[in-house]
Amino acid sequence: MTQSHAHTSAAAPEAARRRELMELVGESANRLNPTLVANTREALSAVADRLAIGIEHSVVALVGGTGSGKSSLFNAITGLDVADVGARRPTTSQPTACVWGSDATGMLDFLGVPEERRFRGESALTGPDPSSMAGLVLLDVPDHDSVASGHRLQVDRLVPLVDLLVWVLDPQKYADHRLHSEYLLVLADRQDSMVVVLNQVDRVTERGLEQVRLDVARLLVDEGLGSVEILTTSAKDGDGIEGLRETVRRVSLHSSTARIAVRSQLDSIAGSLLAGLGPDRSEGVSVEAAARRLGETVGVTAIADSLAAAARGSGAPVTRVREPSRARAEALRSDWLDAETAGLPRAWVQAVDAVTPDAATLAERATSRLRDLGVPSVRQPGLIRRLQTSKLESSGNEVRAGYLASSDEVLRAVVREHLAAGREELARRESFREALTSGLLMPTTR
Repeated sequence: MTQSHAHTSAAAPEAARRRELMELVGESANRLNPTLVANTREALSAVADRLAIGIEHSVVALVGGTGSGKSSLFNAITGLDVADVGARRPTTSQPTACVWGSDATGMLDFLGVPEERRFRGESALTGPDPSSMAGLVLLDVPDHDSVASGHRLQVDRLVPLVDLLVWVLDPQKYADHRLHSEYLLVLADRQDSMVVVLNQVDRVTERGLEQVRLDVARLLVDEGLGSVEILTTSAKDGDGIEGLRETVRRVSLHSSTARIAVRSQLDSIAGSLLAGLGPDRSEGVSVEAAARRLGETVGVTAIADSLAAAARGSGAPVTRVREPSRARAEALRSDWLDAETAGLPRAWVQAVDAVTPDAATLAERATSRLRDLGVPSVRQPGLIRRLQTSKLESSGNEVRAGYLASSDEVLRAVVREHLAAGREELARRESFREALTSGLLMPTTR
């Protein structure tokens, strides 16, 4: 499997989510704020760059000061003899990496680990299930208190990128002011991803070690790091090494910081797009109410009343369908659009407006459909019938109700037809919303 294929496979959910968001933006770019579109595309491009590095690797870093023995601890954990110990070099000048499982070239390039300082993990750390270590990267980081300024810069760059910080302390220098004030104190929000290791415990007595441990615990509590685990090790004697290996091994079982960061970024992008859609759509226009109002503009009630009067023998002519004024038709259309797009961003309002037929079409459609419906003929009642006033009243009411019912059915159809294209546009917006919310929130559990 090539590096790119390995990354694609391991990051499949995140890569798929990114592609989906890109497609959604492309489909609705003309309906979204241009600045939002530009920012979204830029953010998704950054995600692509991060995915190209690889997010499947969990990174553990041994961090400590000069003489803490972290390089010897690195060798003891890995079962290798590759990190620079004090006998050969006074300080670690470049990060050293040991990798288990999948290829980590992209990640190691990103971390700035020289090619000659990259090694494959041996079986010492894998335990009974070698596959459990897949994707783990163990770093030996330059000394944070080195006199070489470049070492400090490397530490500062690497610390935010690491999944588990293993602070290796010398029992003689565990209270180092720089370590506590410049690192531990300012990283209190990351205590769940830290471990403190008192190394070189072979140099202190059992009683002395207990005192040091209590003192370190007190310092950590004072710095808001009371939940940080404290381990004791000796790279020389092998004491505590297996316990530290198990701690490191557990990191590989959880999502990497990079994966969590990418998922969080994708959630943030989706959230921004969701906000750009505006609030949930209101109920919109009531077709029944809209049909009644449309009927008023074309004189439906007047026609019904004239039919009732004719049925009662008034002798007056039956009123005909009238063409609504342009102003009234425009007012109807505008009010309907306002109700359909209440609270929506301007771009979506414009999109609905663009596909909704104009006021002239509305007026012509309503009058033509009613004229096609026609007005029922009503026979003038005879003399005897006219004397039966109650029957005349009932007949008038019946004719009136019948016309109102049939015209209302016609006008409801006109309203639905007039709003159809706009509602299709709004349905696309809801589909967009559903697509955004279906991927929120991507699981970030460690």
